[in-house]
Amino acid sequence: MYTDFSNAERAEVLVQALPYIKKYNGKIVVIKYGGNAMINEVLKEQVMEDIVLLWLIGVKVVLVHGGGPEINEIMDKLGKKPEFVGGLRVTDKETVDIVQMVLAGKVNKTLVNLLEMKSGKAMGISGMDGRLIEAKVKDEKLGYVGEITKINIAPIKDLLEKGYIPVVSTVGCDREGNTYNINGDTAAARIAGALEAENLIMMTDVAGILRDKDDPSSLIPHVTVSEAKALYDEGVVSGGMIPKVNCCIDAIDHGVEKVIIMDGTVPHSILMEILTDEGAGTMVMGDRK
Repeated sequence: MYTDFSNAERAEVLVQALPYIKKYNGKIVVIKYGGNAMINEVLKEQVMEDIVLLWLIGVKVVLVHGGGPEINEIMDKLGKKPEFVGGLRVTDKETVDIVQMVLAGKVNKTLVNLLEMKSGKAMGISGMDGRLIEAKVKDEKLGYVGEITKINIAPIKDLLEKGYIPVVSTVGCDREGNTYNINGDTAAARIAGALEAENLIMMTDVAGILRDKDDPSSLIPHVTVSEAKALYDEGVVSGGMIPKVNCCIDAIDHGVEKVIIMDGTVPHSILMEILTDEGAGTMVMGDRK
């Protein structure tokens, strides 16, 4: 409990955070938020508090969010059964309308409202605003699932320059007026790359890359891109971790300094990563030159 700390101990925590506050002041950090960390309402408030705290100390935070569980909930209420192929949601015309309504509407504005309630200054946009995310059909079998063709980063830069926390929902568009469901991790990686962000933080429901998936103590704290690729061959990176690591590599290839995969269900994990020596999760970095 916070009340168990003396004033001197609280002051010491702040002093230890000072070098990191100085390091990240004015730098861009992209946070990909979704999954279980978004479902738990108490945890959601803590994440928003962490983001506002970073914003208040001068970090330029960009929040990119998903909303799969909320989409499933609305589909269930409408009597429409979700279907997935290779981990991607099959998205017909009716489903893409639901995705747009839930992500760009309900989820996006709820997060903006929470940030404002925590004394932040936030603005919600979708990938369709300012043609932020342009896309094309990824696979005809998946329907309106989009493959990103272009990131037009100006809308986010404009919001950052005006002091806002941009909150981005991952729906995209094309020049013919079609709407696309875009994978949130992929969108976050490309947005972070276009911004040349200092960090991309990917909040998931596992601690990071584990050498033994059943042993949380086997967390690998740091890997380079080459080392990460080798972990595929060893079978260490498998299943649902493969697309996440692919997105880490994609972000670094597009100019991000480092990417962190962390357990977003751990309270204040973002602050532990940004403002402490220990950090949180697995950090993926470019190969050393």
